[in-house]
Amino acid sequence: MTSDGALALISELLRLTMVISLPLMAVILVSGVLISIIQVVTQVQDPSIAFVPKLLIFGVVLALLAPWMLGKLTSYGIAMFARIAH
Repeated sequence: MTSDGALALISELLRLTMVISLPLMAVILVSGVLISIIQVVTQVQDPSIAFVPKLLIFGVVLALLAPWMLGKLTSYGIAMFARIAH
């Protein structure tokens, strides 16, 4: 494998990392903003009120997106080993 091939694999891996992590980060961002707005309106500033719902939402979204993520990672792994073999 040449250095160009290795750089292409690394850049594809970084792009895949961004694609896979973006939905989870977006959900956490939106839920965090909504929870913060609710906390400001109700004037309840308990940290567990912010943490627990975000954790639950993250778990649900991760469970829903896990097959898609696994498919993306599996296809990347197969393509990577195919490129290394040639």
